[in-house]
Amino acid sequence: MRDLTIIGAGPTGLFALFYAGMRGASAQIVDALDQPGGQLAALYPEKLIFDVAGFPEVLAKDLVKSLERQAARFGHPIHCGQTVTGLDAEDGHFVLRTATDEFPSKSIVVAAGIGAFSPRRLPQACAEPWYGRGIEDRVLDPSKFAGQHVVIIGGGDSAFDWAHQLQGRAASIALVHRSDRFRAHSATVEAVQADVAAGRTALFTFHELSGIFASDGSTDGVMHEIELRDVKAKTTTRVRCDVVLPMLGFVSDLGTLTSWGLNFEKDEIVVNSQMETGRAGIYAAGDITTYPGKLKLIATGFADAAVAVNQAVHHVYPEKKINPGHSSNLAVFGQKDD
Repeated sequence: MRDLTIIGAGPTGLFALFYAGMRGASAQIVDALDQPGGQLAALYPEKLIFDVAGFPEVLAKDLVKSLERQAARFGHPIHCGQTVTGLDAEDGHFVLRTATDEFPSKSIVVAAGIGAFSPRRLPQACAEPWYGRGIEDRVLDPSKFAGQHVVIIGGGDSAFDWAHQLQGRAASIALVHRSDRFRAHSATVEAVQADVAAGRTALFTFHELSGIFASDGSTDGVMHEIELRDVKAKTTTRVRCDVVLPMLGFVSDLGTLTSWGLNFEKDEIVVNSQMETGRAGIYAAGDITTYPGKLKLIATGFADAAVAVNQAVHHVYPEKKINPGHSSNLAVFGQKDD
């Protein structure tokens, strides 16, 4: 039995785990992904972030590591690979259920971001057999692609970010998109277009994947080249390729959250200034919430987490004051307790 169970191990959830420990509450995180960090770890580990207080700039993966170290101070567990399947109320507490486990808790803090998410898969049937053996939809270690011929499919931020960041590491980079309209930040688009003009990157607009082949021309063995189809001219082109990175966005799923009696507006939980969700004992924080003036930023997610945890702790222990005071004066850190 824990005082708090936090759903989501993104930046907001990790900070909530630390903050619960700071308040002297027992806590745990449950997350569907196989590692902490949420979108920062799964989609943008090499992306620089500039608007987190105290960091002039920080790589997303390094921010996640710092948050993990901060949360680890109190030894509370993070349960990864756990997709939530239900929530029950039993004898005055909650039981959060996943496909394999149960997590009893006196309160819940939902910090699930956009919900459980997974990368959108390539729609072509020829792609499916190559997942895990040439097609990789997550880039966790860019050095893995050093000296390789990389084809990136997509026209959004992730596609252009990796086309830019893998420059100088990969042997060659080709960017493929079904149109000539891009959904990426203009500065990154301009940087990639400069690489194209200089001959460092190949750009195939109005093209889509139509075939994948091994060195002997078969569809078995090690990926050697791909075939691209011009959606206008209906012609095809073969491109040298060791790895395909589909950057097509992701599919998100709120799962059973919408049936828990919380106040939902579209795919967001409506909360008040106390981060209350409409059901006693359940609070929410971060990108999954909406309220007047809400900003979907890591910085405001941290603030949401502090409010939600303070309210949850007061819910579980009414004798504890909601405002803990300044951390520099707390006995839990070896300081003089206010």
